[in-house]
Amino acid sequence: MTKDELTAAIVASAAKLGRAPSRTELMKQAGVSQRNIRKHFGTYHRALETCGIARHGAGQKVGMEELFQDWAGIARRLKKVPSLADYEQMSKYSVSPLLRRCGTWNNVPDAMKLHAGEHGQAEEYKDVWEAIERRTGRQSNVPKPCAPQCVPKIMEDRPMYGPLLQGCPLVFAPTNEAGVLFLFGAMAERLGFLVLLVQTAFPDCEAMRVVTENRLQPVKVEVEYQSRNFLKHMHDLTGCDLIVCWEHNWPECPIEVLELKTAVSTQQSALSKIKTFETQRNGGSGE
Repeated sequence: MTKDELTAAIVASAAKLGRAPSRTELMKQAGVSQRNIRKHFGTYHRALETCGIARHGAGQKVGMEELFQDWAGIARRLKKVPSLADYEQMSKYSVSPLLRRCGTWNNVPDAMKLHAGEHGQAEEYKDVWEAIERRTGRQSNVPKPCAPQCVPKIMEDRPMYGPLLQGCPLVFAPTNEAGVLFLFGAMAERLGFLVLLVQTAFPDCEAMRVVTENRLQPVKVEVEYQSRNFLKHMHDLTGCDLIVCWEHNWPECPIEVLELKTAVSTQQSALSKIKTFETQRNGGSGE
């Protein structure tokens, strides 16, 4: 059986059943052998994906909770973090949904840990959590801080501010994503951007970016307080060109990151040099 014939058989079987056929159903209906599948596609999941058929119904998007339950179940059975090969052999999904969200397979365990923490599943999946910790070598034993003599009381009815910024449109450093969005908008022109659109949907911004002399290109920008929040929010990497953040804490990020903390610091340093030069030029008067 050729690859085209196998593809046609899978599509015809899916049309007849109104859903993705199981491997057994495909073999019975079309006389397809496991050898045919391995020869042309490697795995059955990849065969379905190539034909544009989702495992649980054509065109249906797999949610993060379903992916988590499936991945965690495999980790629990293996008593370790599954490798890419483990997942391909044991999962009922292809690897594509996780790779779209996480960029690389190495990012998947941390993404699953973040998901479990956000949805209150850490205790239920304690064994899986510990497997992730063993793999990364990071233990969650946080030492208890020594209590100072006077502990500042945080007043819940008052706003919180970041450290003071000088020579910047924002007086205090941002403490959330909204502050990062404002700061990016205020600094955009100096950073080589012209913002075209700001929206609540993903990605947050569309802008034109100066890429070389007299040339601009459109870019899709997602704004985050910390770059790793992009992974936490499970955004699609293919839908974004650039992450703009206050703090870059995702060193293995597969797409470009602009850290505003560094940009602000660099601009402040440049302003200081200008002021020093002007002072020297005016004979130390500073006028």
